[in-house]
Amino acid sequence: MEKKVYIECGKIINTHGFRGGVKLESWCNTPSDLASLGRIFIIENGGYAEKKVIKASVFKQFVIAELEGVSDMDAAMALKNTVIYAAREDFSLEDGEFFISDLVGLPVIDADSGKVYGRLSETINRGASDIYVVSTELGERMIPAVDEFIDRIDIEKGIYIRPIAGMFDD
Repeated sequence: MEKKVYIECGKIINTHGFRGGVKLESWCNTPSDLASLGRIFIIENGGYAEKKVIKASVFKQFVIAELEGVSDMDAAMALKNTVIYAAREDFSLEDGEFFISDLVGLPVIDADSGKVYGRLSETINRGASDIYVVSTELGERMIPAVDEFIDRIDIEKGIYIRPIAGMFDD
């Protein structure tokens, strides 16, 4: 499967101050990861438009940023609720780390029997841990993305799980 060049990494949720600052919700591992980016991208006119990050800092679980070309509250307000993206190349992943978007479409496989239950269709984040939504022949099933259920992830082969009884039954 072809990997996306741009990765969703957050959302502009509000303005900050009167000089065009924006408040970002981070979808990265930590808000610091988002604050460390030197550029972000937004979708404009059907393509990805680069916005240079002039300054960014972490405030609680959010990022406060100043973006090139956004110099007043009206310009910042126009970006409210805009999903932001980062170039894949702007992140450095450690061994064993991966982008969640790269998991979508992978087969979900029983770690012991090799049975394929279905494919990962989306990941939901509700705070404590991610929830994997698996499309199966019987419909969608959800599995918490925690060590008790996830045996290992092989980004080339699939997501290996150890489900409890009834998790994939009708």
